[in-house]
Amino acid sequence: MRGMTVIDEDTTERRLTIGEAAEATGLSIDTLRYYEKAGLVLRAPDRSSSGQRRYGEADLRWIGTLVMLRRTGMPIRDMRRFVDLYGVDGSEPERLRILQEHREHVLQQLAEVQTHLTAIDRKIEYYEDTVMTK
Repeated sequence: MRGMTVIDEDTTERRLTIGEAAEATGLSIDTLRYYEKAGLVLRAPDRSSSGQRRYGEADLRWIGTLVMLRRTGMPIRDMRRFVDLYGVDGSEPERLRILQEHREHVLQQLAEVQTHLTAIDRKIEYYEDTVMTK
């Protein structure tokens, strides 16, 4: 896990609790903890003096990237590889390759969904014709 920082409670940036961060990102608290444990965050969230996680804007932006990648079907192993490379100078070509491969996968999924949608449209047309002629 990446470094943890204890924050001063008087910082000017609004820091969210894990519950507030979960609500803001649409993830569950358990998922946020899992992403942290799985090494998907760039750094561990800061902690308050009482040890509670505190998420800043940069944390939420990165979590938003993770949400987008996951919701488009990127496997956790590829997300982890992307995160591991993120902090490595000169790794942009490899990160680009990961994203390009994922894009191809998403395009394949879209083509399959489009095929299913076309089939549904044909069925709808059939039933609309059947209902109209009765």
